Amino acid sequence: MTSNDIYGVLGVKRRINAAGTLTRLGGALMAPEVLAAMAEAARSSVDIAELQSAASGQIAEITGAEAGMITTGAAAALTLAAAASMTRWDVAKMAALPHAEEFKHEIILPRTHRTGYAHALTAAGARLVDIGHNDRGTGAGVRGLEAWEIEAAITPRTAAFAFAANPQTIADLPLVASICRPRDIPVIVDGAAQLPPKSNLRRFIELGADLVAFSGGKAIGGPQASGILAGRRDLVGAALVQQLDMDVAPPTWSPPGLIDRAAMNGVPHHGIGRGFKAGKEEIVGLLVALRRFVDADDAASNAALESRLRIIAGFLGDGVTLVPAAITGRVPVLEIACKDALSVSRTLLADEPPVHVSERKAAQNILIVDPQALAPDDDPTLAAALRRALSA
Repeated sequence: MTSNDIYGVLGVKRRINAAGTLTRLGGALMAPEVLAAMAEAARSSVDIAELQSAASGQIAEITGAEAGMITTGAAAALTLAAAASMTRWDVAKMAALPHAEEFKHEIILPRTHRTGYAHALTAAGARLVDIGHNDRGTGAGVRGLEAWEIEAAITPRTAAFAFAANPQTIADLPLVASICRPRDIPVIVDGAAQLPPKSNLRRFIELGADLVAFSGGKAIGGPQASGILAGRRDLVGAALVQQLDMDVAPPTWSPPGLIDRAAMNGVPHHGIGRGFKAGKEEIVGLLVALRRFVDADDAASNAALESRLRIIAGFLGDGVTLVPAAITGRVPVLEIACKDALSVSRTLLADEPPVHVSERKAAQNILIVDPQALAPDDDPTLAAALRRALSA
């Protein structure tokens, strides 16, 4: 099937994405060099384990972690992180997953960090142990996560500590690491959407994380179905061996350096991460996108985005605020005050082509134009659609 309008051939509508790099809208728009690298990768056969080992070196250099691997998204990285924390190098435990009741399988998770993405941890067979209170979040008090709460939750069944990173929680990470590290309890950080700023590629490791999951198809600009798991070499290796194709003859199997065959009591079969296999195209594409992301001039990129947003705002009149990247901590956005934000959003979605804006503040009757995945050619159409919907 070849066409200049592949979606038209399939009968699928092309949409204007002013909602950000959302998975349901296809993530980031990939740069030509990323697409070219993926096309080149597709034309040759390689040993995927060897390619993952090469990727590990690149990821380690950029993140400051001991090792890294490419996954099929941040959620897959979390599942693999949980699996590695529960099994380490024990092949019998790998074979048992997701049935982990006979060995360490509890993952401590603060109540203020629990989201729908925690399901990625339980998918490996982990049982989540809630701790703490949400006094700050509810306005009921001033206290946050405390050391004694973590210590009281640790038992002989504790396999890991899960931490959802964001600007509000990050101050607690050193405390968590200081308690867990001496006990050899891996701290798994969900940093999926915490890029930009690019400094977060190194920050979570520097603050004590043992494993960090990042999305590859959002701000990094890689393939949508890609992600990164970075951290301790032994844990990344245990995760990798549970993702790889293990239909191998043990006498001839030559694992990459990431995998410590001597530490394993045998050669494992296909692991719980087998369904998360990353193809050579995703691995190469994400590595190219990662290097491009790291080398980018953030100030210049944000200035260009602000200029585009100001032009769009000029078509909309009052009630529109440009929030700079220095305030969002990510990229500049437009905040549009509405009488009924969800009604305006429904109108935009019914337009032709459909227009998506962020509804993160819809409860406050504010819609957000997030330009991360907004093609420049779509700016005039977006501005016209917004003006119509707001007028209606």
